[in-house]
Amino acid sequence: MPAMSRLPFLFIVTGFFGFILFHATSLMSLSGWLGEGIRSPAGWFQVHLFVLGWATMLAMGAVYQLIHVILQSDLYSERLGYIHYCTFTVGLFGLLFGFIQGNIYWIAGFATLAFTGIVLFVWNMAATLFRAGKWDPITISTGCAIFYLLLTGLSGMAMGLNFATGLWNELHARLFGAHIWLGTLGWFGLLITGFSYKLLPMFYLAHDYPVKLQKTVLSLWNAGVLVGASSFLFGSGMGLKVAALLLIALAVVVYNAHVLQIRRKRHKRSPGPGIEWSVLGNQIFAAFAVAFALRALWSPGHLLDTRTVLTAGWIYLSGWVSFTVLCYVSKIVPFLWWTYKYGKQAGKPGTPVLADLLNEPQVNLSLTAILCASLSVLAGLALNSPAVIAIGGGAYSLLSIAYIALIAMVFAR
Repeated sequence: MPAMSRLPFLFIVTGFFGFILFHATSLMSLSGWLGEGIRSPAGWFQVHLFVLGWATMLAMGAVYQLIHVILQSDLYSERLGYIHYCTFTVGLFGLLFGFIQGNIYWIAGFATLAFTGIVLFVWNMAATLFRAGKWDPITISTGCAIFYLLLTGLSGMAMGLNFATGLWNELHARLFGAHIWLGTLGWFGLLITGFSYKLLPMFYLAHDYPVKLQKTVLSLWNAGVLVGASSFLFGSGMGLKVAALLLIALAVVVYNAHVLQIRRKRHKRSPGPGIEWSVLGNQIFAAFAVAFALRALWSPGHLLDTRTVLTAGWIYLSGWVSFTVLCYVSKIVPFLWWTYKYGKQAGKPGTPVLADLLNEPQVNLSLTAILCASLSVLAGLALNSPAVIAIGGGAYSLLSIAYIALIAMVFAR
């Protein structure tokens, strides 16, 4: 197997470490950082650890692996990928330490290093995409997601400069809103939907499914991201924010309709519990997205309340982004490891098959428990109950650590 193929493993293993660290620190505080709100040192640490140390780290590794499958061409620069990994990882963990210490200059220095890693990643991916010249909803979604990641980094750097120098104080709240919107809905939303157009047909062995709705999702989601980010950045009224939410909710509904189209054309009865749970997770998320958008339409004045934002953030990041990643790694990690370790021995006596690497009933049980625990934290947030948050959050973290350990055991087989 080419040496390049080792690059995704660096991101995957580091992402697993970030995931475990996030849940270990959440257990230490019994998820108390949720009750304190995210605009505190503890909140900054936990949110950036979750978003960058876990979800983004895994997403970058997935991009490096899947871009070859999508484009059927090589990465622009493997060496640049390793440099990106080093700068981003060192910058990220230095930034996290800066949040713990509350040292603005430490935060600024390592944030700059992490942002440099993002720029290198964007450059590498842009060069790869443009060199291949293959443009369809999958590659366009990927390209848009990476562009929004760059904008997220830029807005974060602008906020950091504001903290350090006091410049643009009147823009800080606007930048903060755009930073969150671009990073969550832009980067994660378009990456997950775009990659799912490739992954789900592979997992289901689906053929001859319609693809028209992919373009509809891409258009609606981009419109929602751009309208929402612009409404924050330019200080627009609540009407544009509600419109952006409606666009995203509609995109989620159409995306679910397309996923069901793929599922109906499957030639494999079951792709495994991880993928089945990801489809159910999409449907649950769609129900919440529609309900949240309708509530915003009915009562726009409460849209940016702290409790509302925290609850919506938990639904989106934990209930959809992270849960989808957890579902997908149950298929992606065994496949990558089997290909890396046993690909050249396929068919030889004594060579394990892919199904031998991971116990699927345990995956099914673990994902069921994780989803239930996540919903219990959501109930605690909705009820404003620290006790329910602590109990649900503790269960969620313990179950998540056990699940990621189950996935990590693949590397020992």
